[in-house]
Amino acid sequence: MDDCILELKNIKKSFGGVKALKGVSLELRKGEIHCLAGENGCGKSTLIKVASGVYTPDEGEICINGKKHEKVTPHQAIAEGIQVIYQDFAIFPNLTVMENLALTTELAGNKKIASKKWFKQIALESIQEIGFDIDLNELVENLSVADKQLIAISRAFYHNAKLIIMDEPTTALTDKEVKSLFRVIKNLQSQGMSILFVSHKLDEVFEISERYTILRNGENVSTGDVKTLDEKQFSFYMTGREFANIERAPEPDKNEVVMEVQNLTLANGYKDISFQLYKGEILGMTGLLGSGRTELMESIFGYRRADSGKIIIDGTPVEIKSVNDAMDHGIGYVPEDRLIEGLFLDQSIEENISVAKWDNLTNRFMLDKKAMGELAQGGVDQFHIVTDDVKKTVQKLSGGNQQKVVLARWLARDLKVLILNGPTVGVDIGAKYDIHGIIRALAKKGMAVIVISDDLPEILENCNRVLIMNAGMIKGELVPSETDQTELTSLIMGG
Repeated sequence: MDDCILELKNIKKSFGGVKALKGVSLELRKGEIHCLAGENGCGKSTLIKVASGVYTPDEGEICINGKKHEKVTPHQAIAEGIQVIYQDFAIFPNLTVMENLALTTELAGNKKIASKKWFKQIALESIQEIGFDIDLNELVENLSVADKQLIAISRAFYHNAKLIIMDEPTTALTDKEVKSLFRVIKNLQSQGMSILFVSHKLDEVFEISERYTILRNGENVSTGDVKTLDEKQFSFYMTGREFANIERAPEPDKNEVVMEVQNLTLANGYKDISFQLYKGEILGMTGLLGSGRTELMESIFGYRRADSGKIIIDGTPVEIKSVNDAMDHGIGYVPEDRLIEGLFLDQSIEENISVAKWDNLTNRFMLDKKAMGELAQGGVDQFHIVTDDVKKTVQKLSGGNQQKVVLARWLARDLKVLILNGPTVGVDIGAKYDIHGIIRALAKKGMAVIVISDDLPEILENCNRVLIMNAGMIKGELVPSETDQTELTSLIMGG
């Protein structure tokens, strides 16, 4: 096709006998926003690395701007106008914005002497192209994820990109930042840019894309115009599963208060927070980043000690000075960043699940390996963690299965309250559905659950109540069955 900027035909790629791509094809037109979707492990990342020259396909054909190639190098792909923005953005955190934007250009030109004046000119031209306003002298490590992403986009656009491939670009962004990114993408499209938007988030596909390609298990499942697709079809193509309608969590018994927070305050964190949590309740908590919601939960779990106020468990005031204190009172916490704070990535699934009960698994000062294995296998079976061996390292699992490992660890303990901070961030549709089912099942058995999330449908579909935080204070309370996403968004934004 004359208007085709990139065409991949029957691409096959294997790694040590594992077939990552089994004859995948993708066609991307000039000036379009195309979504490449699929669950974790479906082959999306492998395909974009073939398109950008990082991987050489075992079989297949690559056609860029009408030119056919059996393989391309990264240098050829860039010369043809293909730029990839990976999840780590490939930027230097210890350098300034200006240095990050200008350095690649200077290196490409083989310049041996750096000119600050020329650096500044390149950087200014880069950010002006997409209407990005930023302090050029700021260190990148001090910036938000959204600003780091815009630096990567500015750099790609400056290097005459014709096609920008964005790999899971919204994983760590708030709803407000996602909308801002989408405005930038639409602006790039208006200037003739093609965008390949790699995602597994259903709402994003419908909002930003015109056409889609869905992969599953390294194979094409469906491609076409987004307007011909509905949410049920999308979910089925992604997972191969039919999802039942979500059954709202039953209302808790408000005569049984499991935890009460009274006038809890932490300087520069939150102020005068009070709420009750009932047995079997799923309590949602949301608000903009910086609203104090995470600091509050970290105080309840003992990461941060509140300056004043009370925490009452089962009618008795308790003092929580440490994480061990919180755990002793039956409180568990799944952090927002499971990779850094929630998992031992180079340790086995068995060790990650059983660590919560090591005190009970010792046999004459030695860990009972048999009991560890049985406990871990029980967690794998209960939460449908996809693995053939509990001794495999956690880093080999998908995001959704890693999150299930964290849940399995905590639920090996006898908990009264489980706090989940961003429980489905970075997981695909199938894992998200499973995790929501786990949360509702726990509540049904009487556990009290607090869900902190930016995902408003997640909050509205799973919670009994929602607390909205703003500037360190609770600014509102809603019942999901009596509201909608528009009202909730308005309250979050201070309306």
